[in-house]
Amino acid sequence: MTSPSLPSDLRAALDGKLDGLSRQDIAARAALISKTYRDGGNSITIKSEVDALAYALVRMPATYAAVTACLNALLEARPDLTPQSLLDVGAGPGTGSWAAAEAFASLRQFMLLDINAALLTLARDLSRDHPRLSAMTYRRDPAALDEVEAADLVIASYLIGETGYAERHQLTERLWARTRDTLLVVEPGTPAGYQRIIALRAQLIESGAHVVAPCPHDLECPLSKPDWCHFAQRLPRLRAHIQVKGAELPFEDEKFSYVVLSREPAPRHFSRVLAPPDVGKVEVSARLCTADGLENAKVPRRDKPAYAKARRWRWGEAVVDKS
Repeated sequence: MTSPSLPSDLRAALDGKLDGLSRQDIAARAALISKTYRDGGNSITIKSEVDALAYALVRMPATYAAVTACLNALLEARPDLTPQSLLDVGAGPGTGSWAAAEAFASLRQFMLLDINAALLTLARDLSRDHPRLSAMTYRRDPAALDEVEAADLVIASYLIGETGYAERHQLTERLWARTRDTLLVVEPGTPAGYQRIIALRAQLIESGAHVVAPCPHDLECPLSKPDWCHFAQRLPRLRAHIQVKGAELPFEDEKFSYVVLSREPAPRHFSRVLAPPDVGKVEVSARLCTADGLENAKVPRRDKPAYAKARRWRWGEAVVDKS
């Protein structure tokens, strides 16, 4: 499994871009950008190289960790997957491309799409010395998604929520049209983010797609309000990240919702852990999404082999053998 931490060469590239810049200025710009996103805005406030760097320092570690967690789940389900080409839609500073490059040594072609020139310039600069990413191509015109070649793997991370409700159905169709094999869509792990994922999932299943992860089935999601399907990935904070965010803890937990869809059905013999298990002295209790629906699994301590396995279950993990 790929580590959720930023690769060392990406950290070095970010540190190099910070040389000579005021941390206070970057922190102020990062705060403004974060407020814009919280208020429902998009990348329109990111206009300069410093703006793009501020955004990258605040969001790149968490986005990388979330996308990496999703790709790890994909590889659990399809360990033989060897995509050659990637289409990173709404690529920003190239976070999804970095995560995919780490997960798949087979990737050779990287196409990045984003309408923000400052973010694409930063993506190019950060990958300049990477043996494969340095050959990335990119486009920033709005029509690019309908014109580029289909790719084996398509990633759209934290993109759907930046589009209007009326546009999402069409965007979903456009993403799928450019997917030769596998599509990964990631959204914030909020009820609203989950609803966007569920809507996209239902639309594409109707179009013939098959769910690879996190669901062990193609059926309707068995969760009902106030529950929603989301996961969390803990990641260490970079020193510059701590400085810019004014954070106290050396780590953060990124919560996300996601779906991986494929044109071919994947073999599925697992259940998904939907929440942190309750590990007690008498038993391990865990909520699982199974091929037959929700299950509140209880593994008693007297069943020592099963109890030992269950103690190691983690939120978001695929459990192959519950017994």
